[in-house]
Amino acid sequence: MNIENRKRVLVTGGAGFLGSHLCDRLVAAGNDVVCVDNFYTGNKHNIAHLRDQPNFELIRHDITFPLYVEVDEIYNLACPASPVHYQRDPVQTTKTCVHGAINMLGLAKRTGARIFQASTSEVYGDPEVHPQKESYWGRVNPIGIRSCYDEGKRCAETLFFDYHRQYGLDIKVARIFNTYGPRMHPDDGRVVSNFIVQALKGDPITIYGDGSQTRSFCFVDDLVDAFLRLMKTDNEVTGPVNLGNSAEFTIAELAGLVVELVGSSSEIVYRPLPQDDPLQRQPDLTLTSQLLDWRPKVSLEEGLRPVIDYFRGVLESG
Repeated sequence: MNIENRKRVLVTGGAGFLGSHLCDRLVAAGNDVVCVDNFYTGNKHNIAHLRDQPNFELIRHDITFPLYVEVDEIYNLACPASPVHYQRDPVQTTKTCVHGAINMLGLAKRTGARIFQASTSEVYGDPEVHPQKESYWGRVNPIGIRSCYDEGKRCAETLFFDYHRQYGLDIKVARIFNTYGPRMHPDDGRVVSNFIVQALKGDPITIYGDGSQTRSFCFVDDLVDAFLRLMKTDNEVTGPVNLGNSAEFTIAELAGLVVELVGSSSEIVYRPLPQDDPLQRQPDLTLTSQLLDWRPKVSLEEGLRPVIDYFRGVLESG
């Protein structure tokens, strides 16, 4: 990349699962990358291989406080994304979503940076519309145990569009559906990591509910491709845009596939479904395909193999 075309890019939550993969791609493309993380759920091991790169910089910072840097683009990924983590400190989760968005939008306003918001399919709640289109307003419990995350992300979207309308900010809003890949936290409570770790240990695989609820799983490399494509779209493209894989699987099907790929003897046990856990989750990618000319390429079976290898290494290393 020519020096004239090099961008200074801020990635909040850059030491997390998604953020670290995004940092990899941005550094490899020759950008100057500023990775910001408070390490509540992020991990220094995720970005250790980048520390010696001359175009990578790490700042320990909590975005609920203002940040003063000079950047051309901002990817706002900072927020615990799994129920186990965001329910541990729900007040801080809401602050990260709302105060964090205000601080990053203020930074974008001052610097004139284009800003990307990592929103979530959780803004649809437990949907009555299937698959979910961006025009659907959702069905979210505002006072439930998941509300800190669901409503926090919904409020962040509101702030992004109000800053866009009021101040002319160049925004990109992505609604991310279930994503998996290497560098997921083994104890994050997400279904893919749960099942793989349980299968590798030979522990019972825990299904909450009867296993008929559905999810759509996107491999991290595909998702990062979509991030970069959305960030490069014209100013008129603001989103929100669904990003994920539209191939739908029941939780029971996922459990069976994990057992098969691991070669595990784990039995499957059933537990009560947690409060407000959505029964169906599948993105409608019609708009995404039109705007980004993008479709995920990695099948679930193909994507699970490197994740199983990753978790096997994590467990063997202690």
